[in-house]
Amino acid sequence: MNKKAFQKISYGVYIIASRKDSSLNGQIANTVFQVSSDPATFAVCINKNNLTHDFIDRSQVFSITVLSIHTPLEFIGRFGFRSGREINKFENLNFRVGLTGAPIVLDHGIAFIECRLEKKLEVMTHTIFVGKVENAEVLSDLEPLTYDYYHKIKGGKTAKNAPTFVKD
Repeated sequence: MNKKAFQKISYGVYIIASRKDSSLNGQIANTVFQVSSDPATFAVCINKNNLTHDFIDRSQVFSITVLSIHTPLEFIGRFGFRSGREINKFENLNFRVGLTGAPIVLDHGIAFIECRLEKKLEVMTHTIFVGKVENAEVLSDLEPLTYDYYHKIKGGKTAKNAPTFVKD
């Protein structure tokens, strides 16, 4: 089986963020999708070992920031290859607290969606969190960053906790 075929599925690059009491955390994710339109509902897939997983599980809220094609690799690395257990990812960052209390990353964001948890599905190493949309906004008309562009043009890598990780 050639698991590289899985990487031909179209994805975006997003920041999923949440809170746990007064602490904030976020991570890069590529598995975000709209589940229904009425009510508007989105799902995100998060590794159970990631700190963001614990934050969503505890607070029952999350935000999705859609990143622009111009997002620098260092910024993606801050959220994708560093743990919130080691650094404060929101230090010196342009963000705001949304209606749900989840942090919304504004730097390099072209849109955001804020959700309140409705259901969760445990799937092997990951949890699919399904949330009802509480708020959404377009921040810019710039083009969204796709996972394909991130890999082919920016030379980005896949984190080992990502659902699309393929060991070489």
